[in-house]
Amino acid sequence: MKLKQLIAESVKTVSRCYPEEEAREMVFAYLEYAFGTKKYTHIIEPDYEIPEGGVAQARQAFDRMASAEPLQYVTGEAYFYGRRFNVTPAVLIPRPETEILCQSVLSESGAGKGSKILDLCTGSGCIAWTLALELPGAEVAAVDISEDALGVASGQDFSEEISRTESHKPHFIKADVLAAPMAELGQFDVLTSNPPYVMESEKALMRRNVLEHEPELALFVTDEDPLIFYRAVASWAVGLLKPGGFGIVEINEALGAETAEVFAGAGMTDVKIVEDLAGKERFVAFRKKKND
Repeated sequence: MKLKQLIAESVKTVSRCYPEEEAREMVFAYLEYAFGTKKYTHIIEPDYEIPEGGVAQARQAFDRMASAEPLQYVTGEAYFYGRRFNVTPAVLIPRPETEILCQSVLSESGAGKGSKILDLCTGSGCIAWTLALELPGAEVAAVDISEDALGVASGQDFSEEISRTESHKPHFIKADVLAAPMAELGQFDVLTSNPPYVMESEKALMRRNVLEHEPELALFVTDEDPLIFYRAVASWAVGLLKPGGFGIVEINEALGAETAEVFAGAGMTDVKIVEDLAGKERFVAFRKKKND
């Protein structure tokens, strides 16, 4: 089948679930993943052929997308901070806005060689790995309650970059963030977290690809206690951050002031809300008070 014919057919298929332009971008992304073609290949090479085996493979993939399965789960990969991460339905798909959290650590914390960093609710490990690779010499510990998520996170393969940059692989630990902080981990210069924060009442606003396929454990909190994870993170910060240490968490944009108050109430200083590129209240940053 000619590539241009497959594109037309596939956009129609995926448009059963997504707006046409979004469906078209997903089709192009999958075809580049599967066959190495570009958005313009069918234009400059109108007779470009996809072998029949490839057509069958693509049709199966596009049927999965038409049923709202995310492209990233179909391909098994997602990009974050310029790197390719493995993803499965056991972990959330990394979002571009979370890159701002990493940028904030790199630019505001003064973290560098020898810094100790703790990432709570690590999921795919995208934050932990990014900071480990961007800060060669840093020691990164990452915590999650899900064994499946930890399997994905610890299985990310950046061995070539580690070898080239003399970075350290993060240390992944199974633990419940809602339990008492693990004092045996020692003290950290930086604490990060992207915990569950979507309220049950917000499900009605969510798209099928997220609601039906991404892990509920990593997404939702009750309406009765939507800040439960932030109180826990604040407790870990109190117990494990060094005096003057920097912390930043991703938040529910509807609860910016309330989340900031959790950290201020726990005794953190320099508490501030950080917006994403769309102007939404997306993060709360803070420092642990220095010793007098």
